[in-house]
Amino acid sequence: MTELHPGRQPPKAHVLALDGLRGVAVLGVLLFHADLLPGGFLGVDLFFTLSGYLITALLLREVERGGFLSLTAFWGRRVRRLLPALVVVLVVVTVVVRAIGPDDLVRTTLADGPWVQANLMNWHLLAENSSYWDRFGGQRVFEHLWSIAVEEQFYLVWPVVVLFLVRPGGRLERRVAVVAALLSVASLVLMVLLADAADATRVYTGTDTRAFSVLLGALVATRPVRVALLHAVGRWTGVVVALLVACLALIWVLADGVGSAWLFSGGLFAHSLLAALLIGLIARAPGTLVANGLAWRPVRWFGEISYGLYLWHWPVFVLLGAGQGWVRTGGAFVVSVLLAASSKYLVEDPIRFRAAWAHGRTGVVVFAAAMAVLVLLWVLLPLPAPPAIDLTKLT
Repeated sequence: MTELHPGRQPPKAHVLALDGLRGVAVLGVLLFHADLLPGGFLGVDLFFTLSGYLITALLLREVERGGFLSLTAFWGRRVRRLLPALVVVLVVVTVVVRAIGPDDLVRTTLADGPWVQANLMNWHLLAENSSYWDRFGGQRVFEHLWSIAVEEQFYLVWPVVVLFLVRPGGRLERRVAVVAALLSVASLVLMVLLADAADATRVYTGTDTRAFSVLLGALVATRPVRVALLHAVGRWTGVVVALLVACLALIWVLADGVGSAWLFSGGLFAHSLLAALLIGLIARAPGTLVANGLAWRPVRWFGEISYGLYLWHWPVFVLLGAGQGWVRTGGAFVVSVLLAASSKYLVEDPIRFRAAWAHGRTGVVVFAAAMAVLVLLWVLLPLPAPPAIDLTKLT
């Protein structure tokens, strides 16, 4: 049997170094929210690009194996992977905030919760003119979930696009690559046209203007791009990977969000493109020095708990006052990691891998019940009394 060129083989289902890259991304976000790394918010972009790569690779493998794509099976896997931890966070955080939080925080929590549940948090924040860069006000415990909404919207739409591109006779990956490239460019154009120098929140958190971060990852997951990339780097894979890491690190050091207008006129696109190239090369050449470093067990472990860590860290940071001294910040980091590890080992993995009831009709019933519980939570928890107004001061 003739051995296939590595670029012509479907991407591997699991690459340890990509777990490590996910760990770097989530740690960057935590450092950003603790006011310790101004460019750490770019960890979200790294998450987006990783998601685009991994999800597209998964979809293409499914079509290659069976010749078809089951949307219900795909969405079922996504629900089992993402919903359990999210439901726990929404319920626990909301109850805790209602019990001990100040009135303003209670109001925003109960107002934001339904939009998180509907996977529309980014558009809800935009509708309220809430600036992403006002991250230290502590007025919202769910505002970081705007990025989860963007990813969920991608999971809903992109498989339908891929299914539409499936045709007899193959060439699916070429069609996916063309569509991903065209949509990426269109998303970039929208970002440039809609960018506001005073506040870039609209283009940073809007699904349309951030789609390129996910789609560039999808682009690199396709066979034509993999083949071209491997041919371009040749024997210099290790050197190119190191250069890509150096460029990404430089962007993280230079970017500060508020004062980096260049990010929204092409800088974010360049960052996502570099990240996509890095992901593609690491996945095809996991033996490079950088890939081995990312596969180091402690870094990889943070990647394995990254979803729960992302969900939990911001509510913990708000409630414990991270960024207000080393003791509070250190305590918030420790609590966030402990909650994320508990989420993975007690909630996420058991339901994802071992819970037979999470599949089939029973799974649909449980999903509906979880959605109903959340709706009841938003409806039944009472809002605080409106603040009293001293009429004597108005005269």
